[in-house]
Parts: sequence; C-alpha cells; structure tokens
Amino acid sequence: MIANMIALLIAQASSSTTVQPAPPPAPCEGPEFAAFDFWVGEWKVYAPGREAPIANSLIEKLYAGCAIRENWVPLRGGGGGSLSAFDPKTGRWHQTWIGGGPGPVFFDGGPAGNAMVLTGWWPGSGPNGEDGWTRMTYSPLDGGAVRQHGEFSADHGLSWVTSFDFTYRRKE
Repeated sequence: MIANMIALLIAQASSSTTVQPAPPPAPCEGPEFAAFDFWVGEWKVYAPGREAPIANSLIEKLYAGCAIRENWVPLRGGGGGSLSAFDPKTGRWHQTWIGGGPGPVFFDGGPAGNAMVLTGWWPGSGPNGEDGWTRMTYSPLDGGAVRQHGEFSADHGLSWVTSFDFTYRRKE
C-alpha cells in the first residue's frame, strides 16, 4: 500500500511538471545591426535634375530587426527589391537584389563613416551592357533624405563611373 502511494505521488509530480519552451532568440540589436537604419522609410525617389519622382520605395526593418527589405517601384519600367542583413560571423553586410532581369545580384560591404557601401558583380549593368562591379554608397543627407550613388567598374575597381544617382525623400 505504501508502495502504491509512493508510485501515485511520483506519477502526480511528473504529470504536473510542464516543459517550458526555449526562449526566443535575441533580436538583432546593437549598433552593427542599426548601421543601415537611416534608409528605413517610405520614399519618393528622384534622379539628378528631375523635379518629378522616378520611383517609390518602401524600406522596412523586419524579422526581429535582423533584415532590411526594399520594395522598389519605378514609375516606368520593371520593379525589384532587395533584402539586406548584417552577418555577425563575418562582420559584413550582405544584400541580395532581385529585379526585372534573370537571377539575383549579391552585394557585400559595410559602414564607411556615416554611409553604407555595398559592392557586387552585376552582369550586364555597365553603360554599354557589359559585366562588371557595381558599388552603391548610401549616405544620409541633411533634412532626412538619403543619397544612393551607384558606380560601375569594368576593370575590377581600378576606375569607376557613375551609373545612377538617386535621392530618396521621405513621403509626407
């Protein structure tokens, strides 16, 4: 009888023990994860010398603060988007761009002063359709705007020419 009572108490104790789920992973916080936050927002995008916008762009910080997603919507032509994230293993930022052409384009880089600089091999992106390197520098401007300056190199970075130059202005 005592053995039965002990068995019953053990059974009750083990049935009342609940397994706690593992805590969620820590969100991506800290200055290295916030280095590109100046680009987050809802924007109208302008080309140099143009009074009217050429595109709209929605830049969101998502996935517990671990990624920045861009949705690029030009007023003419095909759109695209990118996903950017800081990799704590390498200490580098990575961006994958998917646009109207086949295949992704991969960029890599990080902060340079108050700007973000990302570089990648972009087939067909040269002024005459040639393959080469594209370097994008994102810089915060006075008044809350952001400049995205794209440069192209066909000689592995020995020389660069401007391929695009956009100013992002926050939508009201």
